Formats: sequence, structure tokens, C-alpha cells
Amino acid sequence: MDELSLYVLDITMNSVRAGATEISITLEEDAEWLTFTVSDNGCGMTQEQVKRLDDPFFTTRTTRKVGLGIPFLKMLAEMTEGYVKITSVHESVSEDHGTCTQAKFGKNHIDFIPMGDIVETVKTLIQGSPDVNFTFDHTMPDREVHLSCAELKEILGDEISLAEPEILMWIGEFLNEQYAGAE
Repeated sequence: MDELSLYVLDITMNSVRAGATEISITLEEDAEWLTFTVSDNGCGMTQEQVKRLDDPFFTTRTTRKVGLGIPFLKMLAEMTEGYVKITSVHESVSEDHGTCTQAKFGKNHIDFIPMGDIVETVKTLIQGSPDVNFTFDHTMPDREVHLSCAELKEILGDEISLAEPEILMWIGEFLNEQYAGAE
């Protein structure tokens, strides 16, 4: 994967597969650093599973025998003087369970890969899992971008799915307006 938005998509889809109903995607950006965090209330992982995430031959998926996403993400972050930090609480340990993945990248480093199309990433997540309450926040020095599926559902009611083409088109326009700085 050659764009950070694809890693955000991959990590967030892991949260969906873990049964999360609330997923928060946060990007914090300044002149030097970009940090993204994906937090969820899914089933979580055991501490043994968390320790093995660096191993490319470990995956919790049954459809393949390798899990390269986290090892590659960690390599890309560390190449830019950044890091990847993953914390998780398994559902067998606490009712307050879930996983938090945070990755920090040096934006001015030659090995920094581009963000990619984060708006399309958010739309894809909502289209694929319209019942999940995604919250998306991107804080930059000159503006903030925010989208809350729970807020949209409150306005639209239960009869209208967020996966409807018209709703997805509106979500894309809403996010793009915020990125453009429209008021």
C-alpha cells in the first residue's frame, strides 16, 4: 500500500471485523508530524495477540496465512522517525474492551508516503458498514474536518441508510467542503 489512507482503511476494517459498533478515526497534523489513530469498541485482542502483531506470519484472519499490514505500517512510520503503538483490551478481561492503533509519521522525511484520498476512504467505510457509528476528525493547523455518523443518523432517522448513494454523495461533498475551508 502506497498511501496512508489505505492503512487507515485496513485498520478500520479490522475494527469492523472485530464487531465494533463505535469507531473513531482521528488525524492530527502540524507542520512536522501526521498522527492517525483508530479506536474501537470491538472484541479486542489478548496481550499475546498484540505482542505478535509485528510478526508478518501472524494474522487473526482465516482467509490467509500472513498479516503484513501492521509490519509494513510500522516500517513506514519508523522510516520517518515515527512509531506505531497498539493497545487493546480483550472482551474476556473487561466490559470496556477494544483496540486503539496509533501511527505517527514525520511529514518532512523523504520516506513519508502521501495521505491519499481520505474522503473516499471514509465514504467506503460508511458504505460497507452503514450501521457502525464512525467518527472522523482531522485537525490541521488551519482547519478542522469532522463527521459523525451518529449525528447523521440522529438527523436522518432509522429509515434512511447512510449507504444510500445520495447520502454518500452528500458526505463526500460535506467533507470536501471542510477540506477546502468553505464556511
